[in-house]
Amino acid sequence: THYMDTIGTWRCIFDEENEPIFELASKFNLAVEIHPYDGEKFIKLENTSWRFHLIWMLAQCADAYHFLTLNGYQDKYPNMRVCFAHGGQLAQINLGRRIQGFDGRPDLFEGMQHPRKAVGHKNIFFDTLVHDTGSLKLLVENQGSKQVVMGLDDPYPLGEMESEKQSSYPGKILDLAQERGIVNQDECDAIWQDNVIQWLHGDDKIGKQKMINRILS
Repeated sequence: THYMDTIGTWRCIFDEENEPIFELASKFNLAVEIHPYDGEKFIKLENTSWRFHLIWMLAQCADAYHFLTLNGYQDKYPNMRVCFAHGGQLAQINLGRRIQGFDGRPDLFEGMQHPRKAVGHKNIFFDTLVHDTGSLKLLVENQGSKQVVMGLDDPYPLGEMESEKQSSYPGKILDLAQERGIVNQDECDAIWQDNVIQWLHGDDKIGKQKMINRILS
């Protein structure tokens, strides 16, 4: 989500200087995973109680989503599809605040796109790794189930893996969401399969079929 530039300033990957990269991603019809790391290198807090994984990773993804959508890259680069790790969890609950800020201080956002325009956009995906059904419900309500793909992070401790200690297994939160009526069977199946293929290949029907053939062979 962030990197240090040549003069030592930390930047968001969706700052304008990276547009040539996005042009190439769109040219080659690429799927791009957005994942945070290295928060402890630019957030000046003591690295304790796993704060950079549990708190600041979510903030880093929300910051990247903020600038992706303000810059309108989901439309400017129509063949680049991004997927935010950890469900873009903070970005979901922060949506209303961003909208009010944009409307209340338009002078700070001259030439930028309104946050509402990106909600549910076909080129922005989010994984299911949000750890509770309330968060998954908000994600589905905000973005629509078609923009959600399965996320596992197995075998990491924050992933969905076979674990008696955590009472966990791959796909547990999605199963619970189906039991609680947040998603139906067709939506659940698509999150495991069709939505993933759509993120990876977009409108490339030949690429989709080749991938399916490889999986089934």
